[in-house]
Amino acid sequence: MKQRRVAGRIPSPGFETFGSIFGFIYTFLAGNVLLALANAPLVLCLALVADPIAAWPFFLALSVTVPPSLAGLFASFQALNDDGAAVKPVAAFRRGYRRGFRRAAPLGLAAVAALLFLGVDLVIVQSMQAAAVLIPVIVVAAVVTVSVAMMAVAGVVLLPGAGLKSLLKASLYLSVQRWYLSLAMLVLLCIIASAALLQPVLGVALAPAPLLFVVWSNAAYAIHTALRTP
Repeated sequence: MKQRRVAGRIPSPGFETFGSIFGFIYTFLAGNVLLALANAPLVLCLALVADPIAAWPFFLALSVTVPPSLAGLFASFQALNDDGAAVKPVAAFRRGYRRGFRRAAPLGLAAVAALLFLGVDLVIVQSMQAAAVLIPVIVVAAVVTVSVAMMAVAGVVLLPGAGLKSLLKASLYLSVQRWYLSLAMLVLLCIIASAALLQPVLGVALAPAPLLFVVWSNAAYAIHTALRTP
């Protein structure tokens, strides 16, 4: 009897808890599939090419499709936050992709062009005497480019009325001000890239959405905090 009374005081997980867990799992699985479909050329080439790192300019050019798909994925995360267990990630992804494409696509083109330029510079300066000074500068510039691009894609979803120029300025400011969030974001992106390079099928099927949810949460926190600051 005593055990029954003690057990009765312990709150059991309710329908809302299981529904919330199901919402996360469903959104992550659907997000990984939709990301792979939206970036099919990149995923297919990763699976077929034996040494993607040796052909990094080619794969960097293929990654131009990633920012619009991230806008779709971030929109499904926002729907998960708003709707909980009733989330419809596929519809949210399609809606976010369509609405964010006009700003995310040029953002992706600019980021890929900047990274290609920096990558070529990195190869050239390695044989120069000033390599010890120039290489860190190029690496930092590449890190800032990726951080600003990711923050701006999050801004595309969170601030649908903002212009691309305003988003880029705010993203640069937040990426520097919240440098620790930018650093965490880069670590997560490196994990996703490593998983995709080592196991293209399993890496793309399992890793991106849960880790990008953390990236999205950090970016949303930085943007919302900045908006609340007078």
